[in-house]
Amino acid sequence: MNEPVIVADGIDLTFQTADGPVHALKGVDLTINQGDFVSFIGPSGCGKTTLLRTIAALETPTGGALSVNGMTPDEARRARAYGYVFQAPGLYPWRTIAQNIALPLEIMGFAKADRMERVERVLELVDLAGFGAKYPWQLSGGMQQRASIARALSFDADILLMDEPFGALDEIVRDRLNEALLELWARTAKTIGFVTHSIPEAVFLSTKIVVMSPRPGRITDVIESTLPRTRPLEIRDTPEFLAIAHRVREGLRAGHAYD
Repeated sequence: MNEPVIVADGIDLTFQTADGPVHALKGVDLTINQGDFVSFIGPSGCGKTTLLRTIAALETPTGGALSVNGMTPDEARRARAYGYVFQAPGLYPWRTIAQNIALPLEIMGFAKADRMERVERVLELVDLAGFGAKYPWQLSGGMQQRASIARALSFDADILLMDEPFGALDEIVRDRLNEALLELWARTAKTIGFVTHSIPEAVFLSTKIVVMSPRPGRITDVIESTLPRTRPLEIRDTPEFLAIAHRVREGLRAGHAYD
C-alpha cells in the first residue's frame, strides 16, 4: 500500500482584508498517497488554488494541521519536496529555455556539470530535446508550459503541484499536453496535485478527484477513479468515463447547496 505523503486534517484558512475576513477554506480533510494523481475541481473562488498553495507553504492555514512527507509544509519546502507549476509559464525572456530550467538549480547551488545533465534529462522527459538553446518567444504556448514543467522537475522532487497549467491553451494543445502529462507521470511515479476547471480534464488525468464547494472551500466529494492508468483520449467516450464525469458534475451541483 502506498504511504500518505500529504495529509490535511481540518484545514481552515481565513484572510484578513480591509473589508473584513475572507473565509477561503473550512474543515478540509484530505489524504494524498504516494503516486496519486489528484485533481482539485470547483467553481472560481472556491479555494482550489489556495489549498494547493497551503501545501506548498505559500499560504499558512489559520486552523487544522497539514503535513507533507511527514513535515510541515515549510519544512517540506526547505527540503525541496515538491516542484510547483503556475498557471503562466513564467519564463524569463532574456534566458534560454535551458537557462530558465536551470534557474532553481543555480539558486540551490548545484554544480554546473550537474545542472547541465539535469537540464538535458528533463528536456528529454517533456519532449523538448534540442530546444534548450531557444528563447521563450521562439516557442509556442504549449512548449513554453512544457518548459515550465521541466523547470519544476529539474531538482527531481517527489511531488509536483500544478495550478491550472493548461487553462490558457486551446483544446487541441490541451489534449496533447494531457496525454504527455500522463506519460510523464507513468515514467516518473511522481505524486501530482493538479488544479483545473475542466471536468473532462480532471477525469482523464486523475486517480482521485477532489470536488470543492464555493467559498468557503469545503470538499464535497472525493472520487476514486476506476479507469485504467493507461488512458488514450478515446476513453472519454466510454460509459465508465462518462459515469465519473457525471458524479463530478453532481458533486459540483451539491456544493452550491452550501451557498
